[in-house]
Amino acid sequence: MNPTPLTAITTRIDRPDPRRWIALGVISLATLMVVLDASIMNIALPQAQNALGITDANRHWALTAYALTFGGLLLLGGRIADTFGRKRVMIIGLIGFALASALGGAAWSGEVLFTSRALQGVFAAFLAPAGLALLAVTFTDGRERAKAFGVYASVQGTGGAIGLLLGGFLTEYFDWRWCLYVNVPIAAFTAIAALPAIQESRVHAKNRRFDALGAVLATAGSVGLVAGFTLAADSNGGWTAPSTMILLIGSVTLLALFLWWQTKSAAPMLPLRIMGDRTRGIAFLIAFLIGAGMFGMFFFLTYYLQLNLGYTPFQAGLSILPFSVSLIIVAQIASRLLPRTGPRPLIISGMVLSTAGLLLLTTIDGSLGWGGGTLVPEVLMGVGLGLVFVPMNTAALNGIAAEDTGIASAILNTAQQLGGALGVALLNTIYTTAIHGSKMDPTDLIGGYQAAFIVASGLFVAALVGAIALPRNRAL
Repeated sequence: MNPTPLTAITTRIDRPDPRRWIALGVISLATLMVVLDASIMNIALPQAQNALGITDANRHWALTAYALTFGGLLLLGGRIADTFGRKRVMIIGLIGFALASALGGAAWSGEVLFTSRALQGVFAAFLAPAGLALLAVTFTDGRERAKAFGVYASVQGTGGAIGLLLGGFLTEYFDWRWCLYVNVPIAAFTAIAALPAIQESRVHAKNRRFDALGAVLATAGSVGLVAGFTLAADSNGGWTAPSTMILLIGSVTLLALFLWWQTKSAAPMLPLRIMGDRTRGIAFLIAFLIGAGMFGMFFFLTYYLQLNLGYTPFQAGLSILPFSVSLIIVAQIASRLLPRTGPRPLIISGMVLSTAGLLLLTTIDGSLGWGGGTLVPEVLMGVGLGLVFVPMNTAALNGIAAEDTGIASAILNTAQQLGGALGVALLNTIYTTAIHGSKMDPTDLIGGYQAAFIVASGLFVAALVGAIALPRNRAL
């Protein structure tokens, strides 16, 4: 996953904070909770769906509700934390995250679960940028700051893998509800520890205007698209149903209004000047497409491993580890190659490999198990995306004005989060349509997986085309 945005830093601590390393531990723990919650429900979802009677068409909301509100409000959350106090906003975010998690753990229906996940995303959108900004102002020495950000990046890089393992362990040996309940003691401990360990920091500015209308338009438009995709999966509706068409057209209209408003707002969430650079714009597009394909891949791979191969939740989590391990290792190699090659060759090579991995997943039929069916595709995608993420981040942020670095980083993360939400919803609709439209036994899910993986491969191909369109020899 991409790092959470570094917001504008204008208030610094004059002397080194004697509690700065404790603060690093507290902020890292909060960050880990936010990152792993993006993946922990993947493993638990089959059990949650069965327990709450959630339909196949609606099950994706357990993942997309979190990603939509997190990604949609991330920019606004960073601005609010800067203005009203990063420590204060971080603690409020932790408390809210704990309460939302408790609601989800006690969920008595799919709707309650989806609501709790959306609320988790809201509080994560305030918590995450506040934590990263606090790191920047707490560590004033350059070498110490580099170490702190190295720890932070490691937490972000391993959070997804930890979420898969923890989700499998809790679901198998306790109950799927503990994938949400576990956040309550973590958030409570972190909030209490933050009180003495972290100093307050804020931006002192006369202009405290926020682009609340922009946040509403962007989030409502994105939610509308996901809802439209969901209705399209309904066997009584479909893509051409009036309700589906109204939602899709209405959501596109809201997103168009959002872009128009960004040209008029005095404090826009998305300054359009940042999108003007060709390399940066393509990097944002690649992040969006990768998020859509990757989140969708995890969604269906989880179901395939548990429902078709008969793996326990913990075994399923272990089975997806080769992807995460490959990505983390190769990302380190890519960071060393980048100064010599520039972003374009690495991103192109990575997208070729990851697309090949996704295409291999379209051939799975359950006959070869994990070792002969999903292991090689996982490794190919892990290696490929490991080559992509570091140069993609560099392409998005290199050469940008210092005052725009935080916003550009936030846009990059937002693109991946919203891409993931829309991708899961779209691919779930493709899956459901394939199952309903076939003559095979609806209990045979393989055809639906294959259709979803084909469309996910198409998203990766589009990202590859974008990589090819990147300028050559971009200076670093």
